[in-house]
Amino acid sequence: MSVPYRNGLVASRKSGWLVWLAMLMLWPAVQAGAQQGGSSASTGFGMGLTQLQQSDGGWVTVFYPAMGQETPVLRGPFRLLLIPDGVPVTGNSHLVVISHGSGGSPWVHADLARTLVRRGFTVALPQHRGDNDLDPSEPGPASWRRRPQEVSDALDLVARHAVLAPSLDLSSVGVLGGSAGGHTALSLAGGRWSDARFRDHCEQHLDEDFSSCVGFITLLRGNVLDGLKRWAARLVIGWRFSDETWHEYRDPRIKAALAMVPFAADFQPASLQHPQIPLGLVLAGKDRNQIPRFHVQVILEACAPECELVMELPEAGHGVMLSPAPPLNADTVAAYLLSDPPGFQRERDIPELNSRIAAFFERHLLVQPSASVAAMGQVLTESKGPMAVGP
Repeated sequence: MSVPYRNGLVASRKSGWLVWLAMLMLWPAVQAGAQQGGSSASTGFGMGLTQLQQSDGGWVTVFYPAMGQETPVLRGPFRLLLIPDGVPVTGNSHLVVISHGSGGSPWVHADLARTLVRRGFTVALPQHRGDNDLDPSEPGPASWRRRPQEVSDALDLVARHAVLAPSLDLSSVGVLGGSAGGHTALSLAGGRWSDARFRDHCEQHLDEDFSSCVGFITLLRGNVLDGLKRWAARLVIGWRFSDETWHEYRDPRIKAALAMVPFAADFQPASLQHPQIPLGLVLAGKDRNQIPRFHVQVILEACAPECELVMELPEAGHGVMLSPAPPLNADTVAAYLLSDPPGFQRERDIPELNSRIAAFFERHLLVQPSASVAAMGQVLTESKGPMAVGP
């Protein structure tokens, strides 16, 4: 699960259709310039940003290779280097969809998006209804049932976009996510899960995996209130999550999936013994929110050697999936669950993790790196750490 902070959409979209009309008119010239090697440091490439409205009123945030100069842009609590509604340039023609964590936003995945964009990918992040930073009203299994379809809906939106779609091969798409987003990725890799398995896990391991069962509401603190918390948790979980229906989902356009620190205790491990598509996993050894031995390690034991441990970070916590890291108020449940443990070297390990994730999708989605991606590599600045700029 991700941190439930709130933010508003800063950018005005009143003239967005005019911007995209101009981009559509310019698109043939942009394509020709990129294919002829016309991209250079004088024009520059950076990370473009646009947002496409979902049918439920939310937004799919899209990061993509774009012409122009990046400028600091306020998004949520961050100032990020972006080219809002920039003119796209040819990348590697592939899309990766990121499913954010519970209560999450696109902005805490901006550094990973930058690494993927630098390697030529376009990146789309749907806003999961009822389980995002603006509306955290319905986390857990109710959201998990909708999330795979919301990923497919995001693909459909991109496919209908007059400027982005022509340069993308949407028959070969990657998906990744962390925590609840990791649950989405496991579902799209062929995993089967049920509400009842969630209930059974929490009945058996409530104390050991308390945060997985109750979220960011409270913690067991070793005092007289713990008994009441246990009683209330078992009562609510037993009442709400008794459905034994198996949930499965498949979108043939998705050809590779990667799950970071996923919620996975409700999956039938055998359903992922032979993943339907290449599956990568990321394990954080000091994850307090999704204890690895109940979640990612169970899946890894079931699917090995047919899946891949993309990276194991022994000193990392659940917040390893978030970069830039969100501001956390001290002495809160979120700070306890998401703060980096002592010994975790974020500035060293996050760039390495992001690079390995990009390489995973290159191996499984690309036939061979395109010439335009090689050209982009000459002009996109390599990041040695988070790309949020100062306050």
